[in-house]
Amino acid sequence: MSTATATATAAPVVTGIGVAAPNGLGTAAWWAAVLRGESGIRPVTRFDASSYPVKLAGEVPGFVDEDHVPSRLLQQTDRVTRLSLAAAKEALDDSGADPASMPPYAAGVVTANSYGGFEFGQRELQALWSKGGKYVSAYQSFAWFYAVNSGQISIRHGLRGASGVIVSEQAGGLDAVAHARRQIRKGARLVVSGGIDSAICPWGWAAHIAGGELSTCGDPARAYLPFDEEASGHVTGEGGAHLVLEDAEEARLRGARVYGTIAGHAATFDPAGPGAGSGGGTSRLGAAAELALADARVRPDEVDVVFADAAGSRTADRLEAEAIAALFGPGAVPVTAPKTMTGRLSAGGAALDLAAALLALRDQVIPPTTGTAAPAADCPVDLVSGAPRTGTRLRTALVLARGRGGFNSAVVVRAPGA
Repeated sequence: MSTATATATAAPVVTGIGVAAPNGLGTAAWWAAVLRGESGIRPVTRFDASSYPVKLAGEVPGFVDEDHVPSRLLQQTDRVTRLSLAAAKEALDDSGADPASMPPYAAGVVTANSYGGFEFGQRELQALWSKGGKYVSAYQSFAWFYAVNSGQISIRHGLRGASGVIVSEQAGGLDAVAHARRQIRKGARLVVSGGIDSAICPWGWAAHIAGGELSTCGDPARAYLPFDEEASGHVTGEGGAHLVLEDAEEARLRGARVYGTIAGHAATFDPAGPGAGSGGGTSRLGAAAELALADARVRPDEVDVVFADAAGSRTADRLEAEAIAALFGPGAVPVTAPKTMTGRLSAGGAALDLAAALLALRDQVIPPTTGTAAPAADCPVDLVSGAPRTGTRLRTALVLARGRGGFNSAVVVRAPGA
């Protein structure tokens, strides 16, 4: 029996993390900013947003395309793919794994994406309508596509195993990691997974605004206040995280540093219609959380921290808080939403929360929620706000996410040896 087959039922481990976030490019810079409570939400700079009702976003700072992407790929790729390539490389370098030394189909890629190459597509539409079809780039055929990030990462690093892409908006970052987990249980040795999104351009902005869930507040410190009495919507952003998942035994044999274990996952779906999804009046998020704990064989009293979806909508926040309170008890478990420092990053948001959960377990610190000083009376949660919380032993974290349209997802991560 092969090692992969023998360990197929073991939970995979995370050995690498790569981050591109509005408050830090690279894992170390982002995590340091998170623990400082430093926000990356600022006025939009990638285009002139002065005529739009929403003027704030979380933009990845200091990203020079040429530093991260080979010159031949610059004309073929959208910003979202360039961010993805940078995060994937950091994650693989961080893991110390060498996919080239593995059997040809032992390593793959499963990413999440919500928009594809929006900015690239906008440019080509402009060329089409202003100049004509012959001026549309041949690369438009794939640069816009949801799966392009998985494809480009696969090509760049020679990852020829089972791969794919998940499209479930904010929930996608968790769903992609869950799919990667299944591939490893089937025998894959390594899968790069997670999510990155970017649609900060006029066409993307029109789509964001049409969704009706963005805050129109112009104050970066007050625009996104999840669980707050004054919550008025969220701020959108770009970026996310990629993780390297490996078969636990293979990681042990090569002496890899392990951040934690992907111990459990579950997903549910809310009914269609008004009120479904992240801003809605119906939610089965609590069921996803309960099922994920059961999958991980973890009791509610064993969960040390919850990373909330934190929609920034009064109704959605209340529903999430009620779901958490129903599962754990009112105020019985620390809850945090470090995405208040980045905005909601669509498919990248939950993947970034997973990275934060793993680093919280490593460093024994709960990162803070910023902006919201105290939860509203109808949100009965112990919200970690203002400053990081230490002094509590952290072994198990629950990460929650809801995607536009009714997607709910939950992942349980555990510290090494937990």
